[in-house]
Amino acid sequence: MTAIELITREDLRQFKSELLSEIRTIINPAGGGASKQWLKSAEVRKLLNVSPGTLQNLRINGTLRYTKIGGMMYYKLEDIHKLLEGGEK
Repeated sequence: MTAIELITREDLRQFKSELLSEIRTIINPAGGGASKQWLKSAEVRKLLNVSPGTLQNLRINGTLRYTKIGGMMYYKLEDIHKLLEGGEK
């Protein structure tokens, strides 16, 4: 017979805290350093001087790669630089 393990609310809170910490590390490994590796949609729109619809078109046609975490979209800074330089997809 297998043992049954109970998961408490405290276990879930601890898991949530650890998970959010890891996600923050992935999104911004420098811990708020001089330059970000990942940018949010609003930052990208401001940098590229484009509307939300244009940014959506860039995502849809594959011109600009993105990562979606929860409801937020994140863009690699290096991909934005490639786009501005007229680089590859």
